[in-house]
Amino acid sequence: MEGKLANVGPLGLMGFGMTTVLLNIHNAGFYPLGSMILAMGLCYGGFAQIIAGILEFKKGNTFGVTAFTSYGLFWCSLVFILVFKELPATPVGYMGWYFFMWGLFTFFMWFGTFGKNRAIQFVFLSLTILFWLLAIRDWAGSAAIGILAGWEGIVCGLSAIYLAMAEVLNESLGRVVLPIGEIKR
Repeated sequence: MEGKLANVGPLGLMGFGMTTVLLNIHNAGFYPLGSMILAMGLCYGGFAQIIAGILEFKKGNTFGVTAFTSYGLFWCSLVFILVFKELPATPVGYMGWYFFMWGLFTFFMWFGTFGKNRAIQFVFLSLTILFWLLAIRDWAGSAAIGILAGWEGIVCGLSAIYLAMAEVLNESLGRVVLPIGEIKR
């Protein structure tokens, strides 16, 4: 007989949230892109979410598998793009299509949050907006839109951190400590 499986959602949400906040503090103009962001992107944003996605598979959670594994691979691919961006030289604005496609994916995943709690709905909606702001930034070459995207990304990442900690604390303490906007069925 198999015992209760742990909720791996907070691991994936924290990997996403912390990495998103750190990258978007850069996007907002506070510090240059550096090895700290790349390491977080690869290790915590990437690998931790992939692990969470694989564990969601064991639980039979198709949404969790798709979300965590995909966003973990997003972080890995973004790090590789940033590290190898000069090999070969690419046209200006090409990253706009990369972010647009991730925004499209996230937009459809947002529909998968309907019926779940309001916090997860906010995470996916704000992530959709973030990806599309980054696409517009790259297509337009606009530093101002990049800064706006950075601030929006900080909010998005903090919302994922909040949801992760709410799930951990609410489960650990057996009561609602941090509300997540549960939807009554």
